[in-house]
Amino acid sequence: MGRRMQCVLLVALMLLSLAACGGQTEETPEPEDSPVEAPVELPPGPYVPAGTNPLTGEPMEEVYEADRPVAVMFNNLKAAQPQIGISRADIIYEVPAEGGITRMLALYQSLEGVDTLGSVRSTRPYYIELALAHDALLVHAGGSPEAYRDISAWDVDNMDGVNGGSDAEIFWRDQERRKTMGYEHSMVTSGEKILAYLAEGHFRRQHEEGYAEALAFAEDGTPAAGTAAEHISLKFSYYKTGTFDYDAVSGAYLVGQYDGPYIDGADGIQVSAVNVLVLETSIYVNAGDTAGRMTAKLTGEGKGTFFCGGRSVPIHWSRADRYSPFVYTMEDGTPLVLGQGKSYICIINPRDSTLTIN
Repeated sequence: MGRRMQCVLLVALMLLSLAACGGQTEETPEPEDSPVEAPVELPPGPYVPAGTNPLTGEPMEEVYEADRPVAVMFNNLKAAQPQIGISRADIIYEVPAEGGITRMLALYQSLEGVDTLGSVRSTRPYYIELALAHDALLVHAGGSPEAYRDISAWDVDNMDGVNGGSDAEIFWRDQERRKTMGYEHSMVTSGEKILAYLAEGHFRRQHEEGYAEALAFAEDGTPAAGTAAEHISLKFSYYKTGTFDYDAVSGAYLVGQYDGPYIDGADGIQVSAVNVLVLETSIYVNAGDTAGRMTAKLTGEGKGTFFCGGRSVPIHWSRADRYSPFVYTMEDGTPLVLGQGKSYICIINPRDSTLTIN
């Protein structure tokens, strides 16, 4: 190889070596402070409606707060069991009717999502008064002559499955109940049908301005000075005894009747209530009424017993007139505070009924 060629090769090798060295760069040092990481978003908590159910003190959608509740008359004969939809009620009133039987008036602040209700039965004047105590819309199937007289005289907004007009369309006869229980125990309605009828504008749907329920609630309504009351037995008559057994897990009383649990036929749930009230008053058979229909005095004042959290205290009830709410107070006159949740209110004549607590 000539000298000239050797020089060319040497220059080429030197250039390649410089190119390789030039490709190597120093690593960029890490900055002393690392970039701030974006905050981790926690999953949202459970949704809590902003409104309050005036019948239970529990959260509910604000749009329903000012609505008039719906009061449904429930048949409670043994042959009519199980009732359907009763466990969804916010307040249940149970009062003696003729012949030692009882009937329930169940109040619903909202019927959204409530399916079939029944069996629906006829009303009496004192059940109408209970509905008026809450400015409620009454749902019934028939009534005594006195009840029809008072519905007209008292201007009661009602939906009647027996002698109604277009409102009768919200009722139907459940064919299975008709076959197995009889015609008189087969009348039913539903939350959907009632709401659809109300949407047509037949009645005032909301309370008038300034209306307020008289019920007060706390998260825990257990009376501090109360006596133990985990098991309650209330004998209304020879025909009907109700039981209320406190369940510490749920914080509610589980209701029983007819020697077994009081079950809702819609979903198999046992009826329960955080608050149980037993109100004493005068209940008597109407003079000359061959059917034995009764009158219950629901205005004025009287004694009672309040149960919550497995304990009980004596209370006082009062009511100014048939359009006024019940007012409940402790013996010292301070307002009674209920526990947040459903209430079961039994109205009795203490001379004819027996209350046992243990």
